[in-house]
Amino acid sequence: MKPRLVHVIPGVARFAPIGLDNLPKPRGEPIYMNYDEFEAFRLVFHEGLLQEEAARRMGVSRGTLWRCLESARKKVASMMAEGRVLVVKSEPSRLEEGPRSPVSK
Repeated sequence: MKPRLVHVIPGVARFAPIGLDNLPKPRGEPIYMNYDEFEAFRLVFHEGLLQEEAARRMGVSRGTLWRCLESARKKVASMMAEGRVLVVKSEPSRLEEGPRSPVSK
């Protein structure tokens, strides 16, 4: 993977809906966002840059920027719609898969 330039590391690495701490169980697994997804989202939606300029700042192609941006949008939408925690971290989460259930035919 080509290195991606990230100019801002978020000061807060965990975002949760208000009142989530009062619930007996979290509403599903946390959603993990990488720094490059966060940076793409920040540049386009916070700074208002066009995708071409945001891609240039990150040192990636416009297609790569678009993929990061689309992934970040889906994660933010899931967090809001499902009331799940969003965690921003430096690399992808490697969640271990449990045993797969057999598929009935």
